[in-house]
Amino acid sequence: ERIGYLPEESYLYRFLNADETLDFYGRLFNMSKADRRERVDRYIEMVGLTHARHRQLKEYSKGMTRRIGLAQALINDPDLVLLDEPTTGLDPLGTRDMKDLILKLRDEGKTVVMCSHLLADVQDVCDRIAILYEGELKQLGRVEDLLTEQGRTRLMTSRLDDAAMAEIREVVERHGATVETIDHPTSTLEELFLRTVEESRERPGQRFVPEDVPASDEEPAANESE
Repeated sequence: ERIGYLPEESYLYRFLNADETLDFYGRLFNMSKADRRERVDRYIEMVGLTHARHRQLKEYSKGMTRRIGLAQALINDPDLVLLDEPTTGLDPLGTRDMKDLILKLRDEGKTVVMCSHLLADVQDVCDRIAILYEGELKQLGRVEDLLTEQGRTRLMTSRLDDAAMAEIREVVERHGATVETIDHPTSTLEELFLRTVEESRERPGQRFVPEDVPASDEEPAANESE
Protein backbone atom coordinates (compact mmCIF):
# COMPACT_ATOMS: atom_id res chain seq x y z
CA GLU A 1 0.00 0.00 0.00
CA ARG A 2 3.00 2.31 0.23
CA ILE A 3 3.98 1.93 -3.43
CA GLY A 4 2.55 3.77 -6.45
CA TYR A 5 3.16 2.67 -10.04
CA LEU A 6 2.74 4.40 -13.40
CA PRO A 7 3.30 1.96 -16.29
CA GLU A 8 4.50 3.09 -19.71
CA GLU A 9 0.98 2.58 -21.05
CA SER A 10 -1.81 3.50 -18.63
CA TYR A 11 -4.70 1.08 -19.16
CA LEU A 12 -7.50 3.18 -17.69
CA TYR A 13 -11.25 2.92 -18.24
CA ARG A 14 -11.87 5.35 -21.09
CA PHE A 15 -15.58 5.80 -20.34
CA LEU A 16 -14.88 7.14 -16.83
CA ASN A 17 -13.97 10.74 -16.07
CA ALA A 18 -11.07 11.82 -13.85
CA ASP A 19 -13.14 11.92 -10.65
CA GLU A 20 -14.60 8.48 -11.26
CA THR A 21 -11.22 7.02 -12.19
CA LEU A 22 -9.47 8.13 -9.02
CA ASP A 23 -12.47 7.23 -6.87
CA PHE A 24 -12.39 3.70 -8.36
CA TYR A 25 -8.72 3.22 -7.48
CA GLY A 26 -9.33 4.67 -4.03
CA ARG A 27 -11.97 1.99 -3.47
CA LEU A 28 -9.40 -0.69 -4.34
CA PHE A 29 -7.38 0.52 -1.36
CA ASN A 30 -10.48 0.38 0.89
CA MET A 31 -10.31 4.12 1.49
CA SER A 32 -13.25 5.81 3.17
CA LYS A 33 -15.55 8.03 1.12
CA ALA A 34 -14.23 11.15 2.86
CA ASP A 35 -10.60 10.19 2.21
CA ARG A 36 -11.36 9.38 -1.42
CA ARG A 37 -13.05 12.73 -1.96
CA GLU A 38 -10.15 14.62 -0.36
CA ARG A 39 -7.48 12.82 -2.37
CA VAL A 40 -9.37 12.99 -5.65
CA ASP A 41 -9.60 16.77 -5.28
CA ARG A 42 -5.98 17.05 -4.16
CA TYR A 43 -4.39 15.03 -6.95
CA ILE A 44 -6.60 16.32 -9.75
CA GLU A 45 -5.52 19.83 -8.79
CA MET A 46 -1.90 18.73 -8.43
CA VAL A 47 -1.70 17.28 -11.96
CA GLY A 48 -3.52 20.27 -13.46
CA LEU A 49 -6.72 18.57 -14.64
CA THR A 50 -9.32 20.54 -12.70
CA HIS A 51 -10.69 22.00 -15.94
CA ALA A 52 -11.17 18.52 -17.43
CA ARG A 53 -12.15 16.47 -14.40
CA HIS A 54 -15.66 15.74 -15.70
CA ARG A 55 -14.61 14.76 -19.24
CA GLN A 56 -14.35 11.09 -20.18
CA LEU A 57 -10.77 9.85 -20.48
CA LYS A 58 -11.33 8.91 -24.12
CA GLU A 59 -11.33 12.65 -24.84
CA TYR A 60 -7.95 13.18 -23.15
CA SER A 61 -4.72 13.89 -25.01
CA LYS A 62 -1.62 11.76 -24.41
CA GLY A 63 -0.28 14.31 -21.94
CA MET A 64 -3.55 14.49 -20.01
CA THR A 65 -3.73 10.69 -19.89
CA ARG A 66 -0.22 10.53 -18.43
CA ARG A 67 -1.17 13.08 -15.80
CA ILE A 68 -4.31 11.26 -14.68
CA GLY A 69 -2.21 8.08 -14.67
CA LEU A 70 0.21 9.75 -12.29
CA ALA A 71 -2.68 10.87 -10.07
CA GLN A 72 -3.87 7.25 -10.02
CA ALA A 73 -0.39 6.15 -8.89
CA LEU A 74 -0.54 8.66 -6.02
CA ILE A 75 -4.08 7.99 -4.79
CA ASN A 76 -2.83 5.82 -1.91
CA ASP A 77 -0.28 8.51 -0.89
CA PRO A 78 2.71 6.17 -1.43
CA ASP A 79 6.20 6.66 -0.06
CA LEU A 80 7.75 5.05 -3.16
CA VAL A 81 6.59 5.96 -6.69
CA LEU A 82 7.71 3.87 -9.69
CA LEU A 83 7.49 5.61 -13.07
CA ASP A 84 8.07 3.69 -16.30
CA GLU A 85 8.90 6.00 -19.23
CA PRO A 86 6.77 8.87 -17.81
CA THR A 87 7.62 11.35 -20.61
CA THR A 88 7.51 9.04 -23.64
CA GLY A 89 5.26 10.35 -26.40
CA LEU A 90 4.68 13.75 -24.78
CA ASP A 91 5.16 17.07 -26.54
CA PRO A 92 7.61 19.60 -25.02
CA LEU A 93 4.91 21.24 -22.87
CA GLY A 94 3.64 17.89 -21.61
CA THR A 95 7.19 16.77 -20.90
CA ARG A 96 7.92 19.90 -18.88
CA ASP A 97 4.68 19.49 -16.90
CA MET A 98 5.54 15.87 -16.09
CA LYS A 99 9.07 16.74 -15.00
CA ASP A 100 7.76 19.54 -12.79
CA LEU A 101 5.37 17.06 -11.15
CA ILE A 102 8.21 14.60 -10.53
CA LEU A 103 10.29 17.33 -8.90
CA LYS A 104 7.31 18.32 -6.76
CA LEU A 105 6.96 14.74 -5.54
CA ARG A 106 10.65 14.74 -4.63
CA ASP A 107 10.27 18.00 -2.73
CA GLU A 108 7.36 16.47 -0.79
CA GLY A 109 9.70 13.75 0.48
CA LYS A 110 8.62 10.90 -1.77
CA THR A 111 11.15 8.52 -3.31
CA VAL A 112 10.70 8.43 -7.08
CA VAL A 113 12.25 5.67 -9.19
CA MET A 114 12.14 6.58 -12.87
CA CYS A 115 12.94 4.17 -15.70
CA SER A 116 13.61 5.93 -19.00
CA HIS A 117 15.71 5.85 -22.16
CA LEU A 118 15.25 9.63 -22.59
CA LEU A 119 18.51 10.57 -20.91
CA ALA A 120 18.00 14.35 -21.04
CA ASP A 121 14.82 13.95 -18.96
CA VAL A 122 16.64 11.70 -16.51
CA GLN A 123 19.37 14.28 -16.08
CA ASP A 124 16.80 17.04 -15.48
CA VAL A 125 14.96 15.36 -12.59
CA CYS A 126 17.12 12.64 -11.02
CA ASP A 127 19.58 13.01 -8.13
CA ARG A 128 21.08 9.53 -8.54
CA ILE A 129 21.18 7.25 -11.57
CA ALA A 130 21.94 3.63 -12.36
CA ILE A 131 22.92 2.50 -15.85
CA LEU A 132 22.07 -1.06 -16.82
CA TYR A 133 23.49 -2.76 -19.89
CA GLU A 134 22.51 -6.30 -20.89
CA GLY A 135 21.05 -6.86 -17.45
CA GLU A 136 24.18 -5.79 -15.57
CA LEU A 137 24.73 -2.68 -13.44
CA LYS A 138 27.46 -0.59 -15.08
CA GLN A 139 27.21 2.80 -13.35
CA LEU A 140 25.69 4.02 -10.08
CA GLY A 141 25.98 7.34 -8.31
CA ARG A 142 24.96 10.98 -8.12
CA VAL A 143 24.40 12.62 -11.49
CA GLU A 144 26.77 15.52 -10.84
CA ASP A 145 29.55 13.18 -9.67
CA LEU A 146 29.26 10.90 -12.69
CA LEU A 147 29.13 13.73 -15.23
CA THR A 148 31.75 16.09 -13.82
CA GLU A 149 35.00 16.07 -15.81
CA GLN A 150 37.56 16.44 -13.03
CA GLY A 151 40.47 17.25 -15.35
CA ARG A 152 38.85 20.32 -16.87
CA THR A 153 37.64 23.71 -15.61
CA ARG A 154 34.96 25.88 -17.21
CA LEU A 155 34.79 29.63 -16.58
CA MET A 156 31.66 31.60 -17.49
CA THR A 157 31.63 35.42 -17.49
CA SER A 158 29.65 38.29 -18.92
CA ARG A 159 30.67 39.52 -22.38
CA LEU A 160 34.39 40.32 -22.71
CA ASP A 161 36.22 42.28 -25.38
CA ASP A 162 39.09 40.83 -27.41
CA ALA A 163 41.76 42.38 -25.19
CA ALA A 164 40.30 40.82 -22.04
CA MET A 165 40.04 37.39 -23.67
CA ALA A 166 43.64 37.61 -24.84
CA GLU A 167 44.74 38.46 -21.31
CA ILE A 168 42.80 35.52 -19.88
CA ARG A 169 44.34 33.19 -22.45
CA GLU A 170 47.80 34.46 -21.49
CA VAL A 171 47.19 33.86 -17.77
CA VAL A 172 45.88 30.34 -18.41
CA GLU A 173 48.89 29.43 -20.54
CA ARG A 174 51.24 30.90 -17.95
CA HIS A 175 49.90 28.32 -15.48
CA GLY A 176 50.56 25.45 -17.86
CA ALA A 177 47.03 24.94 -19.14
CA THR A 178 45.39 25.63 -22.49
CA VAL A 179 42.21 27.41 -23.50
CA GLU A 180 40.31 24.81 -25.52
CA THR A 181 37.37 26.94 -26.60
CA ILE A 182 35.84 30.38 -26.16
CA ASP A 183 32.22 30.68 -27.23
CA HIS A 184 28.78 31.80 -26.16
CA PRO A 185 26.59 29.56 -23.97
CA THR A 186 23.54 28.05 -25.64
CA SER A 187 20.16 26.94 -24.34
CA THR A 188 18.40 23.71 -25.30
CA LEU A 189 15.71 23.35 -27.96
CA GLU A 190 13.25 22.56 -25.17
CA GLU A 191 14.08 25.83 -23.41
CA LEU A 192 13.72 27.75 -26.69
CA PHE A 193 10.35 26.13 -27.42
CA LEU A 194 8.97 26.79 -23.93
CA ARG A 195 10.21 30.38 -24.01
CA THR A 196 8.58 30.91 -27.41
CA VAL A 197 5.26 29.52 -26.16
CA GLU A 198 5.37 31.71 -23.06
CA GLU A 199 6.10 34.83 -25.12
CA SER A 200 3.27 33.94 -27.52
CA ARG A 201 0.85 33.66 -24.61
CA GLU A 202 1.92 37.06 -23.31
CA ARG A 203 1.59 38.66 -26.77
CA PRO A 204 -1.08 36.72 -28.69
CA GLY A 205 -1.28 37.37 -32.41
CA GLN A 206 2.32 38.49 -32.80
CA ARG A 207 4.05 36.72 -35.69
CA PHE A 208 7.70 36.03 -36.34
CA VAL A 209 8.83 37.74 -39.53
CA PRO A 210 12.25 36.78 -40.95
CA GLU A 211 14.52 39.74 -41.59
CA ASP A 212 14.57 39.13 -45.35
CA VAL A 213 10.77 39.13 -45.65
CA PRO A 214 8.76 42.41 -45.76
CA ALA A 215 6.72 42.91 -42.60
CA SER A 216 3.73 44.30 -44.50
CA ASP A 217 0.70 42.02 -44.86
CA GLU A 218 -0.28 43.72 -48.11
CA GLU A 219 -0.26 41.58 -51.23
CA PRO A 220 2.03 42.85 -54.02
CA ALA A 221 0.18 44.46 -56.90
CA ALA A 222 -0.51 42.16 -59.83
CA ASN A 223 1.25 42.87 -63.12
CA GLU A 224 -1.03 44.51 -65.66
CA SER A 225 -0.91 43.63 -69.32
CA GLU A 226 -2.59 45.31 -72.22
